[in-house]
Amino acid sequence: MTDPARAVLAGLNAIRSDLENLYQDLHRHPELGLREYRTAKKAADALREFGYDVTEGIGGTGVIGVLANGDGPVVMARADMDALPVREQTGLPYASTMTVTDEDGSEQPVMHACGHDVHVTSLIGCVQLMAQHLDAWRGTFVALFQPSEENGDGADAMVDDALTAKSPRPDVVLAQHVLPYPAGYVGTRPGSFLSAADSLRITVHGRGAHGAMPQAAVDPVVMAAMIVVRLQTIVSRELAATTPAVVTVGSIHAGTGPNVIPDSAVIQLNVRTYDDATRTQVLDAIERIVRAECEASRVPKDPEIERISSFPPTVNDEEPTRRVAEAFAAYFGDDAHTAELQTASEDMSEIPRAFGAPFTYWAIGGIDPERYAEAVRNGTVTQDIPVNHSPSFAPVIQPTLDTGVSALTVAVLAWLGS
Repeated sequence: MTDPARAVLAGLNAIRSDLENLYQDLHRHPELGLREYRTAKKAADALREFGYDVTEGIGGTGVIGVLANGDGPVVMARADMDALPVREQTGLPYASTMTVTDEDGSEQPVMHACGHDVHVTSLIGCVQLMAQHLDAWRGTFVALFQPSEENGDGADAMVDDALTAKSPRPDVVLAQHVLPYPAGYVGTRPGSFLSAADSLRITVHGRGAHGAMPQAAVDPVVMAAMIVVRLQTIVSRELAATTPAVVTVGSIHAGTGPNVIPDSAVIQLNVRTYDDATRTQVLDAIERIVRAECEASRVPKDPEIERISSFPPTVNDEEPTRRVAEAFAAYFGDDAHTAELQTASEDMSEIPRAFGAPFTYWAIGGIDPERYAEAVRNGTVTQDIPVNHSPSFAPVIQPTLDTGVSALTVAVLAWLGS
């Protein structure tokens, strides 16, 4: 731990109550991707209050604040702002009751079910502490608030809107995510950390007929069933046992009645991989299997294979990860860990990629430590601990916020406090 970090974080006690109130306010008022108008204004107002040069509306609702404090490195810290279309079931006094109107006019619930309210609050806390202790560091600090991470298009939207021209080029980009570990936990991991994610929609075409006359049909339901079964062999029979990957079929839709063979079937699936070679191998195998099953069924029309969403793998650069891990070990002691490989996905890495800058991304815990320890003792972590995107996911306010603010500040000062 460096003396500059201790000096800066000594100010955390004075702002803790304000940060807790901000967090509860953000949790009560979640906003979906590219609609984060209120959240973005909160971030921009805080940045201006503490003397940052602010640019708003990048990629729609993205915000950056730049605080230059003499010669030195440029460090960027990023927080995502968006929430999810989930109805909250936490029972908290500050639970969200927000809804939005869909394009079809229906009401949709909204909840911060992934902890982005923690991320925004933590970065605002870091923003304030850095501004209040200019004597403890030198360089330029860039705080970036990103929209629409859940849809996988927010980072690209900011980059496409000339982010690299609106911000100084960072020497390193930093980010964190609250995960279902005990609050107080921090975990770094060099190399692969989060998976790539690709969602596909596959439409197979057959020939409809009466259910009692299958000889007149090319049955897409049977075809879809064979494809689903065969897809399970990609991970089990085409990848080495030491190569992690997931292929999940999430939905199949075909037909309208029990005695009618339909003309088509639609399969939707999701793929998780950790490197470009495996990603290519799995996606190629999916296409091969789909086309082979269709050919075997003598389809009248080729299948359609669409990629409907895509997230890059999050692969941490070695040197910045080492530097942050050392700083965390010095500050957090036994609460600093090596994080496990995660099957979640992120679009954050598109931002450092656009700048040609290295990055590191780490985890913090958000579950009540006693509750987590009891679940470990009972062997019921999977059953008893809500995970991200669950309607019951709600990080405990403390020590989660203290950890989030401290982790960002310690990491930033691993460069700017030298």
